[in-house]
Amino acid sequence: MADLQKLVEELSSLTVMEAAELKTLLEEAWGVEAAAPMAMGAMPMMAMGAAAVEAEPEEEQTEFDVVLKEFGPKKIEVIKVVRSLTNLGLKEAKDLVEGVPSNVMEAVGKDAANDAKSKLESVGAVVEVK
Repeated sequence: MADLQKLVEELSSLTVMEAAELKTLLEEAWGVEAAAPMAMGAMPMMAMGAAAVEAEPEEEQTEFDVVLKEFGPKKIEVIKVVRSLTNLGLKEAKDLVEGVPSNVMEAVGKDAANDAKSKLESVGAVVEVK
């Protein structure tokens, strides 16, 4: 086994250019690539950053569902709004409202979902956009 203390002394006496050449030679001989040293405190941040870079970017949701959770104290007003949003008949809209939780609209755009939510909430319903 090599005398480690002697090895430390020899490596300490290398110039910057010699150290860079040694690094290149060791990388070629061992088939590895040297990375810059980092502080222990930076390692978790680097690991999180690397994971974030490697993860595929999350697609932005383009289709939303408007879910009626509760119809509130103004059931008739909620039924009217549901009819205007969905073009359902009176009986179908009443059944939808009374069958909470239920989907009022499915796979609609963000603007349509937010518009429906605000209209339903304005008459006292509890609505969730998924």
